[in-house]
Amino acid sequence: MLLSGCPPCQGLSSARGDRGKENDPDAGSRDGRNLLVLPIAEVAKELRPTFVVVENVPAFLRRRVWDPDSTTPLSAAKILCNRLESDYRVYAAVVDLCEFGIPQHRSRAFLTLVRKDTDAIRVLKRTGRAPFPSPTHGGPDSPDFVTIDDALRESGLPALDAGSAEGAASNGHPMHRVPVWLDRRYEMVAAIPPGSGASAWETDRCGLCDAKGIASTEAVCPKCQSRLLRPTVRNEDGSWRLVKGFRSSSYRRMDPTRPAATITTASGHIGSDRTLHPWENRVLSPAECGWLQTIPSSFQWGDSMDKWGPTRVRQMIGEAVPPLFTMLHGRVLAALAEGSDVPEALSQEDGRCQKALAKLDG
Repeated sequence: MLLSGCPPCQGLSSARGDRGKENDPDAGSRDGRNLLVLPIAEVAKELRPTFVVVENVPAFLRRRVWDPDSTTPLSAAKILCNRLESDYRVYAAVVDLCEFGIPQHRSRAFLTLVRKDTDAIRVLKRTGRAPFPSPTHGGPDSPDFVTIDDALRESGLPALDAGSAEGAASNGHPMHRVPVWLDRRYEMVAAIPPGSGASAWETDRCGLCDAKGIASTEAVCPKCQSRLLRPTVRNEDGSWRLVKGFRSSSYRRMDPTRPAATITTASGHIGSDRTLHPWENRVLSPAECGWLQTIPSSFQWGDSMDKWGPTRVRQMIGEAVPPLFTMLHGRVLAALAEGSDVPEALSQEDGRCQKALAKLDG
């Protein structure tokens, strides 16, 4: 039997500064979702499955919360492990899922707890393996990573353009549509060279005059004084300044020669982390985000786009564990459940496991 649980990451992720410091249990405890590991522990004690698998962002292993029993500052992951340690052995790994053929960088922490009285634990002890699949891509003896260019072209989805309602949707593909930009957002994105992986922050020419090579610190053109095609905000005195923060990732095209950036719940926002299409003037569509998450194109979404809206569909896709990795992980667990050796499993000495355990116990 397998018990799988994936508590929401919003209260744990380090992507937003309002989460507070990871070693501050008061900050970590402000979001009650950070203790949703407790029901997982209760169900595991009741059902006693062979495996308990939990996935989350890497901060899951580190961010401190107050343990409601001991009133000591621990990570939610450690609280879960402590509650099950009498019956389960803990294995942990932090992996970038692009190493498993998934066309996006997606760093995630996985806990797999194996019940101590099973054949699976005996196999793991004898072979020195961990209950995780070994990477299939990116190593010296394996294929290179799958790039976003590879994935988007393989999807066969037609081109879109955010400049008009007609261009932003595809007939016959209800999941393949994007927000329409009828403002300067379109101009900013269109000014970023296709296939460059560059951002609007790096656009060094004026959209109105022939000025070029404009310094990266400028918000207006030094020649004609027009607002540049960069993210800007108006000051109280009417002047313009550059938006502060996230310059390395926001308003940036994905690099077609690399795996995509992490598909998040905010995939429809231009100011989020690398959401722009590599060569078209738009963000990725929900259909493309699902494809990059390795959700099969045959998956039936029904009327979800009309019933729930694109924002909620994007959130569901961004929260998902890519099915390709789940399949690889499941094959390892299925073999272990039968008491079979798993030469394709990760070594317990692998750095992905050792570093994860160090973070868990740190």
